[in-house]
Amino acid sequence: MPLTDAPDDIELNLLLSAIRQRYGYDFHGYSRPSVTRRLQRAQSYFGCDSLSMLQHRVLHDPSTMPQLLNFMTVQVSEMFRDPSYFRTLRETVIPHLRTYPSLKVWVAGCSEGEELYSLAILFREEGLEEKTIFYATDVNPDAVKRAKAGIYAMDRIPLFTRNHAAAGGKVSLAEYYTAAYGRAVFDKTLRARTVFAEHNLVSDQVFAEVQLVSCRNVLIYFDRELQDRAIGLFKDSLPRGGFLGLGSRESLRFSKYFSNFADFSPAERIYRRDVAHSHSEVTAHALA
Repeated sequence: MPLTDAPDDIELNLLLSAIRQRYGYDFHGYSRPSVTRRLQRAQSYFGCDSLSMLQHRVLHDPSTMPQLLNFMTVQVSEMFRDPSYFRTLRETVIPHLRTYPSLKVWVAGCSEGEELYSLAILFREEGLEEKTIFYATDVNPDAVKRAKAGIYAMDRIPLFTRNHAAAGGKVSLAEYYTAAYGRAVFDKTLRARTVFAEHNLVSDQVFAEVQLVSCRNVLIYFDRELQDRAIGLFKDSLPRGGFLGLGSRESLRFSKYFSNFADFSPAERIYRRDVAHSHSEVTAHALA
């Protein structure tokens, strides 16, 4: 029988298996082109001529994995990214969320916290902060630490400020941070009602019922099977009438869980769980 796997594919599979067995991070379900690009950058960074060399370093130098994880996970975001998404939350989703006596919001794949602080500011401006608990989770523990710190380079703030204004911000973004030494430190009260935690969409389970899941620009890095696993977690986290927000390049259209959701705002990729039930049922459930 002829051999079909190219040496590069064998090396890649062996490295991913080594990472899973040694550290518990499973990247087999990530998009192969994306994983390959990330590992090529990691090879260059670590000075490894091959994936086999990188595998040896991962297995025998424990300090390598935390750095490699920064290459393997998404760390690029911005506050109020895609302002129309946040404006739609403000204008059409928030009115429904007001019917709940208390709220929980899950920011899945929170990266360095830009999405979390955007939602915390939005909920504060709409008077919902005091009855909301936020869960900010990511597979990368270093990213979770940076998210908890809430510190960003000042040269990023002009873009954040424009996005906030375009999203319907009610005051200047400057009201929420202190500038010093080229950095913007966001008000710690914005994260006072946030639980920061490591969570792996590949292997972990649902940990809470929430009324809103915001997971944007994460699923595009997963293959179809892993996308369905993550969407299944979101489905199980949401009560009837709960909302799921995805990124502009993501959709539930081809998911096996598509029938469990309805398009609430197709342009902004916002979906609603079990909307076949009447609004009165949803409200009664929320108030129960």
